[in-house]
Amino acid sequence: MASLNPPPAAPALPKNDPRVRRIMTIMNTYGKRHDALIQVLHSVQELFGYLPKPVIELVAKELRLPASRVYGVVTFYHFFTLKPRGEHSCVVCTGTACYVKGAHALLDEMEKGFHLKPGDVTKDNKLGLQTARCIGSCGLAPAVVYDGEVLPRVNPADLVNKIQERLEAAL
Repeated sequence: MASLNPPPAAPALPKNDPRVRRIMTIMNTYGKRHDALIQVLHSVQELFGYLPKPVIELVAKELRLPASRVYGVVTFYHFFTLKPRGEHSCVVCTGTACYVKGAHALLDEMEKGFHLKPGDVTKDNKLGLQTARCIGSCGLAPAVVYDGEVLPRVNPADLVNKIQERLEAAL
């Protein structure tokens, strides 16, 4: 027989966390309106780097929305994530032009060099790897976005070295 025990509750947010105060200020700026949900979620993700469960529950409560609706928005839009993405992010475009010109080889190289698959983060939380269906830079294929900068015509053999250099420079 299946257990009827509820899943464990998400850890509570510390009341003195300045990010929580900032989120409350942002929601107040929008008058805690339902239609501000996406803007609020963008701000939350910018503050935390992802959308932790306790924060989603706080946003749902404060905007007077069911948590299921907030989760529906979070899981619908590719931009939002429920997992940490890492201090630095690498997004490999897998759109048609990039795929044809070797996006799969870029992903293979990231797995070899950093032991990352799309959606993973290194153990030290320094680098996260994601994919995007298209970044709108088809003429630069295959393209990668590293920390918001488009890297054009990326060679798989050079990708890991370029990222390693940038990670070391950031130390």
